[in-house]
Amino acid sequence: MEIKLVDNEEKKERISFSITGIDVAYANTLRRIMGFEVPVIAIEDIEFRKNTSILYDELLAHRIGLIPLTTDLKSYNLTSECKCGGAGCASCTVKFTLKAIGPGTVYTSDLKSKDPDIKPISGKIPIVKLLEEQEVELEATAMLGKGKDHSKFCPGLVFYRIPNPDKDEFIFTIESWGQLSPKEIVIKAIDLYNSQLEEFNELVKKLE
Repeated sequence: MEIKLVDNEEKKERISFSITGIDVAYANTLRRIMGFEVPVIAIEDIEFRKNTSILYDELLAHRIGLIPLTTDLKSYNLTSECKCGGAGCASCTVKFTLKAIGPGTVYTSDLKSKDPDIKPISGKIPIVKLLEEQEVELEATAMLGKGKDHSKFCPGLVFYRIPNPDKDEFIFTIESWGQLSPKEIVIKAIDLYNSQLEEFNELVKKLE
C-alpha cells in the first residue's frame, strides 16, 4: 500500500490523496467509515420556551439541528459510551441558549454555547427572520452522533475516483463541513477501523 498527497487545501476544508495497493472493497470501507462513522457534534434536542416566529417549532428545530458545530473529540464521548449511561452530562452533551426579539434576522451568532469551544462554524448563518414583537427563546442540547444515524452528524463529503481502471489506484477527496478538519476525519477513521478490526479478531478467537 502507498499513500500520496494529491491536493491539500486545509484552509478550504478539502484534502485529496491517492492510495495504491488496495481493492474496491477496502476503498469502500474507508469511504463509509470516514463519511458515516466519524462522530461530530450536532444539536439533538430543543426545548422551546417561546416561538412566535413564522416557522413552526418543528421547522425551526430542523434548521437548528443542521447547523454545523465545531467538534472536540477529545473532550466529549458518545452518549452510548459515556459513564453517565446516556443520561446526559458535561462529558457527552453541551447546552445552547437562544433568545431574540424582532424585528431582525436571527443568526447562528445568537446561539450561546455553555462551552466556548463548541459553537457554530460560522456566526453568519441565518436561522429565522423575526417581525416586530415576534420572539424566539429556547434551550438546545448538542451531542456527538454518527452520520449512519442522521445526516446532520456527517463530518463532510467523502468520495473517491479511479483514474485508470487498469491500475489499483484510488484518489480520495474529503470535503469537511467545518466540524473537523479533513486531516482529523482521516485520522479518526483510521483509529475506528483499527478498533473494529481488533474487536472482530477477538470475536473470531472466541469461536475457535
